[in-house]
Amino acid sequence: MPKSKKRNSRPAGGRQKTIQPFSDDDSSVETMSHCSSYSDTASFAEDGAEVDEEAAQEDFEFKLKGFIELTMDKSAKTRQAALEGLKSGLSSKILYDFIVERRITLTDSIERCLKKGKGEEQRVAAALACLLCCQLGSGMESEEVFRTLAPVLKSIISDRSANMSARQACASYLGLCCFIATDDIEDLYMTMECMENLFTKQYHAEGGTDNASALHIQALLSWALLLTICHSSEVKKKIDM
Repeated sequence: MPKSKKRNSRPAGGRQKTIQPFSDDDSSVETMSHCSSYSDTASFAEDGAEVDEEAAQEDFEFKLKGFIELTMDKSAKTRQAALEGLKSGLSSKILYDFIVERRITLTDSIERCLKKGKGEEQRVAAALACLLCCQLGSGMESEEVFRTLAPVLKSIISDRSANMSARQACASYLGLCCFIATDDIEDLYMTMECMENLFTKQYHAEGGTDNASALHIQALLSWALLLTICHSSEVKKKIDM
């Protein structure tokens, strides 16, 4: 059950590498070539029974490191391909030790892609945020990820000018991230309030299209999921509202 407490949103210490600024230039051909080679459909498959397991793991992690670097590329296409590669990798196996050492860099990369990207890039970045929380599990590390990314996800959800698919993804993955990561009742209730505003106050303003209805349904599903970890008194209050 969530409980109130205060924590810093970021862990102390740890120097961050200089991040190359984003631009709308998609002409990074060489970088895109590297990314394409990394994201080959067979890149995460085993090469054969005789392949040394430790060497295969090192190669796997090397490719993931390459994806992490490419999320900072100037090219939107390259960033999106790198996000897809990370999504595929993090979906394939548990990588706690690898992830926990790079969680700040990964969180920063996801945050930048959510802020600077559009449409599909934001959608994949939101999915990666959820996978990051899943990899870290319930605890302080995932809660720090949630507190960093939640404001950006909420901003996209509430932005009526944003891509509808991106808004739907953010509504879905914000709910899942909150369910996994948060141990603070205020964070829980604020996330639920964001969903409530979407499927109540914005429903009539945005209703009438299939995409808008899908967004409101997704917000309602996330809200219902979070309701399952609320105190019984809060559940009664929400149902009676």
